[in-house]
Amino acid sequence: MNSLTNVRVRFAPSPTGFVHIGGLRTALYNYLYARKHGGTFILRIEDTDRERFVEGATENLISVLEWAGLVPDEGPRQGGNYGPYFQSQRTEIYQKYARELLDKGFAYYAFDTPEEIEAARQRARQSGNQFMKYNFTIRHEMSNSLNMTPQALRAALDAGKPYVIRLLVPEGRQFEVDDEIRGRVVFDSREIDDQVLLKSDGFPTYHLANVVDDHLMEISHVIRGEEWLSSVPKHLLLYECFGWTPPHMAHLPLIFNPDGSKMSKRDIQSLDELPSGKVDPDVASYIRKGYEKAAIINYIALLGWNPGEGDDRQVFDLPELVQEFSLQRVNKSAAIFDLKKLQWLNKEHIMRRDVASLMEELKPALRKAGYTDVADDYLARAVGLMRERLYFTEDFVKLAGYFFNDPTSYDEQAAQKRWQEDTPELLRQFAEAIRKLDTFTAGAIEETLRQVAEAHNSSGGKLIHPLRLAVTGVSVGPGLFELLEVLGKETVLRRIDRGMEIIPKLIS
Repeated sequence: MNSLTNVRVRFAPSPTGFVHIGGLRTALYNYLYARKHGGTFILRIEDTDRERFVEGATENLISVLEWAGLVPDEGPRQGGNYGPYFQSQRTEIYQKYARELLDKGFAYYAFDTPEEIEAARQRARQSGNQFMKYNFTIRHEMSNSLNMTPQALRAALDAGKPYVIRLLVPEGRQFEVDDEIRGRVVFDSREIDDQVLLKSDGFPTYHLANVVDDHLMEISHVIRGEEWLSSVPKHLLLYECFGWTPPHMAHLPLIFNPDGSKMSKRDIQSLDELPSGKVDPDVASYIRKGYEKAAIINYIALLGWNPGEGDDRQVFDLPELVQEFSLQRVNKSAAIFDLKKLQWLNKEHIMRRDVASLMEELKPALRKAGYTDVADDYLARAVGLMRERLYFTEDFVKLAGYFFNDPTSYDEQAAQKRWQEDTPELLRQFAEAIRKLDTFTAGAIEETLRQVAEAHNSSGGKLIHPLRLAVTGVSVGPGLFELLEVLGKETVLRRIDRGMEIIPKLIS
C-alpha cells in the first residue's frame, strides 16, 4: 500500500456533458488531499463510453478546472510519466489485461445476444426474481465459454461471432473495504454480477479500465462519489485476480436539491428561474451568474466537509482549505445544496477582496453604463465604501449610481416616512454649517450634523435619513458620513438644494 509520503490521487471524469457540481467537488477534494500531503493530482479522461461521449466536453472540463485553480500535476495538457491520460488511447493496455484474466481463468467469453439476455431476464421475473444478475445463478444456461468445448469456442472466435469478456465472480464470497469515510463496508458476491470487462467494440468498461489505470498510474487514494461504492467489490476482485494491492478508498456523500431530490438539469433554464426546491447542477451556470470563484470553491468544499467540532468557521479561500482539509471530516450523510448560503459566501468573499482587483473588474461595466470619466482614486474610495454591501460585483453599477450622477428620482415611500415638517429647516442649517468646514471629513461632517440636531432639540436620525434621501435618492447605503466625504462638499450642497426643491412635491 502506498504511504502518505507518496500520495497520488486522480480526478477521472467522463466527458459526457456539463461539469456537475458533484464532479467539481470530487476534483476539489482530490486536489486538496494531494496538496495537503505534498502529493500529485492527476486528471484522467475516462472516455471509453463512445455512445455517451459529447464533443467539446473534455475541453470544457479542463477549462473549468483551470478557472477554479485546480490545475493537475499530470494530465492531457500537462503530460507525465504515466500517460496517455485519455483512456480511449489506452485500449491495447486494457485488452492485454483482459487476455491475462482469460488465461488465468478469472474471466470468460460471453456470446449472448441482447435477445438472449432479455429472454433470461423474463424467465427470472417469472420465477419471482425482478432483478436478474448475470452471475453464478444463470451463467450455466447462457451462451458463454464456460458452457462450450474448446473446439466450439475456437470456432465461434474464428467465425467472428460478437462477444464480451465477463469477470468470473465466485459464489459465496465476501468483499470488505475499510473506507476512509464510511468505515468498514462488506459486500456479498450474491449481489454482484459477472461484470462485462471488455465490450464487443473492444473498448473496456469503467471497471476494468479504472482498476488497470489506477494500478499503472500508482494511485494511492481513490476519492470519488458514493455512486461508485457498489462497484467496490468488483474492483477488489480485479485487484485480487491481478495480484495487486488496492489503493485506499474514500466515497463522498451525494449532493441533493433543497427538496431532497437528486440534482438534475431537467426543467432548469437559469438560476433566476429555478423550479421550487431545485438548483442547477451545472457549474457553468454559477460562473455565468457572476459568483466569485473563491465563493464557489468555498461552498462546494462545505458540501460534505467541515473544519471540525467546535470550529464554526465558514469562509475559506483555497490555500486555507488545503491547510484544513481531511477525509476524516467528510460526512457520510448526503449534503443539501443551499443557494442562499452560497449567496452569503459570495458576499463574504467580495468583502475579502482588495479594492484594486474589484476596480479593475468593474471598469468595463462602468464604461458600458456610461461612466467613462471616473478617476481611479475616486473610484477606489467608492468601491471601498460599497464593497461590504455587494452580493455580486455586478451589483455595484446598479447600486452605486449616485457616486457618479446626481439622483434623478427619489424613493417616494422613504420620502413619505422621513420628510417631515422641520426637515427643510434642518437641512438648510446643516448645509450652512458644512459650507463653513475647512476639512470635509467624515468625522467633521458627523460632528456638524450632531450639533445642528442638538441645536434644534432633535435626534440625529431626523436629519440623517432625509439627508441620505436628498443626496442619493435612496434610503439605504453605506455609512452616510463616509459617503458624504467621498462625494465632496460641492456635490453634497448641490444635491441638498435639489432635494429640498423636488422631494416636497412628491409628498404634497
